[in-house]
Amino acid sequence: MADRKTSGGEGGTLAGGRIPSTDRPAFRLELSPAMPVPVLIAAPHGGRAYPEWLLDRMRDAEAAALRLEDRHIDTVAEALAGETGAALLVAEAPRALLDLNRANDDMDWGMVEGGAPQRQAKSLANRRSRSGLGLVPRRLSGSGEIWNRRMTRPELDERIASVHQPYHRALGKALDELRDKWGAALLIDLHSMPPLKRRFPNEKPPEFVVGDRFGASCDHLLAARALDFLGRRGRGVAHNRPYAGGYVLDRHAQPARGIHAIQLEICRSTYLDARLSEPSARLPAVVRLLAGLVRDLAACTAGLARDRGLPLAAE
Repeated sequence: MADRKTSGGEGGTLAGGRIPSTDRPAFRLELSPAMPVPVLIAAPHGGRAYPEWLLDRMRDAEAAALRLEDRHIDTVAEALAGETGAALLVAEAPRALLDLNRANDDMDWGMVEGGAPQRQAKSLANRRSRSGLGLVPRRLSGSGEIWNRRMTRPELDERIASVHQPYHRALGKALDELRDKWGAALLIDLHSMPPLKRRFPNEKPPEFVVGDRFGASCDHLLAARALDFLGRRGRGVAHNRPYAGGYVLDRHAQPARGIHAIQLEICRSTYLDARLSEPSARLPAVVRLLAGLVRDLAACTAGLARDRGLPLAAE
């Protein structure tokens, strides 16, 4: 799938992929030629560009969209990138169309006419399709099936080819470019979560969850710095539970090569209104807090490259 670069230089803005049956890009990548910090902020569940044909297939499009999306996490990500100079990768294609944080074989084949292809190889990681939230979400707890009809195999193949594959190619290339310049790079995979419940009386439920695949996706110093930064500012923060990260971290994190990744979950009540639908007056304060975190993690990432003498990928 061809990508369209809309500004010059090695960096710039890239409109990539395509939402099937439209001329709309599946994602947008912004990477400054200067690359002032070794950080890329991604929002794979921030897409809100719903084609009419997709809405027509949804039983209750408004309710499903509200629950599936990391609502307005793209707004937070864009503001963060603007404040810090971090590279930015934002999905335009909605999660209902295809979930970019799932392996492309993590599929409930009951949704597809004809079922699974013969000899379909299956990965063992992140089998979320069993819960209804696979590569193409099928159902939501409490509200049942999302769709009023099944899709065809060619339709699924097109979604993978025009959305999933170009997104992950662009993400991998951008991380390599940051790593080549700095000697190390950090992906912050940005998500939002519904408010967490108290586990015991008087507990302050976490507002942020830092996921590092239980230590596999980044140097332990990065996760420790994130937890310390948020904790010292009085914010409730948890590590890996209930969200440790998913396919994006498994695919792109390569700490041995200096490419680190964390998943950061933000409670929707910290920046959205009471319905958890639209931005609230609290959003700018959350952006300021997270901009400080990004700067701190950027300095730590650059320090890892210096301290450990990580070679550039091109060497």
